[in-house]
Amino acid sequence: MPELIRGRGVVGGRASGRALVCTAPVSGWGGIDPKTGTIVESRHPQRGQSFAGGVLVLPGAKGSSGWSGQFHLAKLQGTAPCAIVFTRMNSKLALGLVVLDVPAVHGEEAFGAIRTGDLVEVDGTAGTVLIRREN
Repeated sequence: MPELIRGRGVVGGRASGRALVCTAPVSGWGGIDPKTGTIVESRHPQRGQSFAGGVLVLPGAKGSSGWSGQFHLAKLQGTAPCAIVFTRMNSKLALGLVVLDVPAVHGEEAFGAIRTGDLVEVDGTAGTVLIRREN
């Protein structure tokens, strides 16, 4: 049964895809490979997993201002996430969201409810996240 979570819409629009839930913030510069849409940060718990075309669920961004540049490269190469759900806003994430221009929702409750592999529909205009879990 689908679960609808309400959060705060940050970037409008709608998109759906498989979720990649990151249990730690992601570093843009040196933390992702924009050619493949893969997390490459050496100590990241989700190292080697891809967010390309999926919904990136993360607690936030860390590192330098390279976050926006690396995610912009991913967008240009077609390996960017189709939407983002997050819990902590900072300047790195804010600029990255502007550059990516994909639906984004700030949602503490959604972050805890989504599992990697869930089909997630993000509506950044309404501020909702619909989770469809396949058993």
